[in-house]
Amino acid sequence: MKPFLIGVVALVSLAANASTEQNPAEALLHQMSQATEQQNYEISYILVRKNSIEPLRFRHAVVDGESFGHIAYLAGPPREVIRRGNEVSYFEPGTDPFTIESSQMIAPLPAIMQTDIAHLATLYDFVPLGRAREAGVASDVVRVSPKDGERYSYVLWIDQNSKLLVRADLLDRDGDPIEQYRALSLALSPQISEAMGQLALLELPPVVQVPRQTSAQLKWQVTGLPEGFTPIYQNRHRLLITERPVESQMFSDGLFSFSVYLSEADKMSVREQLVRKGSRTLHSRVVGNAEITVVGDIPPATAKKVAESVKLSPATESPPSPAIETPTQ
Repeated sequence: MKPFLIGVVALVSLAANASTEQNPAEALLHQMSQATEQQNYEISYILVRKNSIEPLRFRHAVVDGESFGHIAYLAGPPREVIRRGNEVSYFEPGTDPFTIESSQMIAPLPAIMQTDIAHLATLYDFVPLGRAREAGVASDVVRVSPKDGERYSYVLWIDQNSKLLVRADLLDRDGDPIEQYRALSLALSPQISEAMGQLALLELPPVVQVPRQTSAQLKWQVTGLPEGFTPIYQNRHRLLITERPVESQMFSDGLFSFSVYLSEADKMSVREQLVRKGSRTLHSRVVGNAEITVVGDIPPATAKKVAESVKLSPATESPPSPAIETPTQ
């Protein structure tokens, strides 16, 4: 019996080691995620879209055990995003600066830099594509492909030394590039931490406090969500210009997100339309007296499938009631 048990343990150990060796790309992405949050660095990069190239600079450092980040837009009107721990401040021309509680910056950075790799491994395949050179450094190349084909994919270039992301190509379902993040220069230095420490001394806008309101159950549901997408937010409000009541739900798989809006159809409503700009897709359709709109970073075919899966109750024949917001945990 004892030799048998020893053999079983050996087989299990070999299987575990083989599993690790067979997926070096996932291990590399975990290293990238850790480096993104733990290293002190500065990256100058460009964000390339179909009709635009935007230059930016991202600095990150760990200051007194907290993660600090700073994004500066290098062209056009001055714009900045500052992260101090779990607080993120936004400075935009034409609007008052504000701060929200969050550990993620809503900014032109690849979403893969701010996500849970272990969770993504259940929804995406990580495929090593060899080595290349980007931003003057030797890099490992990895493809992040959805298991179900209902969302976009990434090809990533990761610096072999620092494990930081130096290039990310967002691809559509046909493999064509939608958006590119490309580092022009990468610097790692303890001095970056000293410079970023000055952010701790800045007087930033106070955190916006959103009053918690009574929750209400929406009288419709999305029945055809792609696997892994879960609701993270729901909202009721009136549109600023038309005062038309609208209900919405937001869904995310940890990498991409989209929202579904429901409102009463009117004479301006189009029976069905599809618009795509870069990674953002808008698909709307009219069902009875309801207008359903899907907006988010998902392929057009997926947006259409989601819109067609919205199940309406008889109560949705009347306009939604406004002014109720409900975050979904």
